[in-house]
Amino acid sequence: MGSTISTFINDFNFFIFLLFALMYSYKIVYILVAFKAKQDNEPEMKIIHPSKYAVIIAARNEELVIGKLIKSIKNQKYPEKLIDIFVVADNCTDNTARVAEEAGAIVRERFNKALIGKGYALDYMLKIIEKEYSSRKYEGYFVFDADNLLDENYILEMNKTFSQGYRVITSYRNSKNYDQNWISAGYALWFLHEAEYINLPRMALNSSCAISGTGFLVHADLIKENGGWTHHLLTEDIEFSVSQILKGEKIGYCRSAVFYDEQPVTFDQSWHQRLRWAKGFYQVFAKYGRNLVGGIFRGERNRFSCYDMIMTIMPSMLISSISIIVNGLFYLAGLFELVDGKVTIYAITMAMLKSFGWNYSILFILGLITTLTEWGKIHCSGWKKIAYTITFPFFMITYIPISAIALFKDVEWKPIAHTVAKSLDDLR
Repeated sequence: MGSTISTFINDFNFFIFLLFALMYSYKIVYILVAFKAKQDNEPEMKIIHPSKYAVIIAARNEELVIGKLIKSIKNQKYPEKLIDIFVVADNCTDNTARVAEEAGAIVRERFNKALIGKGYALDYMLKIIEKEYSSRKYEGYFVFDADNLLDENYILEMNKTFSQGYRVITSYRNSKNYDQNWISAGYALWFLHEAEYINLPRMALNSSCAISGTGFLVHADLIKENGGWTHHLLTEDIEFSVSQILKGEKIGYCRSAVFYDEQPVTFDQSWHQRLRWAKGFYQVFAKYGRNLVGGIFRGERNRFSCYDMIMTIMPSMLISSISIIVNGLFYLAGLFELVDGKVTIYAITMAMLKSFGWNYSILFILGLITTLTEWGKIHCSGWKKIAYTITFPFFMITYIPISAIALFKDVEWKPIAHTVAKSLDDLR
């Protein structure tokens, strides 16, 4: 009996590993493409038409940081008359609205305890702009979180990609507090990897990228076609990306447009945020999964992007959750001696250690590649860069229990306090 269970557990975990390898083998191609794209020189740009933009910031109790963001927007090397800043102070109980207004933004306050979330705040402000500021004829809308900071060339660089015809563009996401601890560094290193080893190769292969939370630009015509911001699942960013890809839109990436954001630093904050993300990914798959599968086999455009999005929003979390549940059930059965206890516990322990070793090794390699190639852009001491590369796999592996719990738990949006009030000069 024990030998049979041991064989089953080992075979099951090996099957899970092979399944992952099969589904995500294309990410190896992404890394190779990214290496080449990093070495290629940027093509000479013709004189670019400077578009007029509205910057929208959805803020909830962000009085400590929002002034720094607005200042970084005001300091852009881009015609000031072509940038208007709009802040929606969403259910705020502090001085966010006053601080934003004093910094030079157009501010509106929103109080709605029933419709909670960034998507509702964005839609609220977009409708105000359409009603009160339509004469300004904005060509695009930038979306930022209140804790962000923009490099001084950010809008100039994004405008270059916008002028190439992309109607949705994401950018290079760096961190204000990479050096704070292993949790903030785990987030930051993943976002750097996502930018340069997922979105960059997507761009190079003429596939579609995806927006990630903040730091993106959307064409005004697209917002008008959609009837505002209509995406209100727990992960409105990936929902928006998937919906546009299904419509045939190609989302672009501008690696020369750099912004910084603040990452959570406590495990409790991180746990709840990533639980929301995991639940949101399940929601997106439930709503759009069938159409994404159809897009792979029947779509005329973005067929590979549909596959890429399915791999992004579902399998890794779902399969990891199934794996941990199956291993956990056998482990409990062994503890209660419903099966051969000692043999079962030993077999599962060894199988889980082997699985952990493989996962750690793969994630360490991804983190190491990203750390080495982005070394000069990471605002952190050298020894911490190395240390946080070692802890990065532990941070990522904690997604596995989070994903398993998200399958069964009701999750609501909760704000995360931002307290890192740094300027660009502080980062430099």
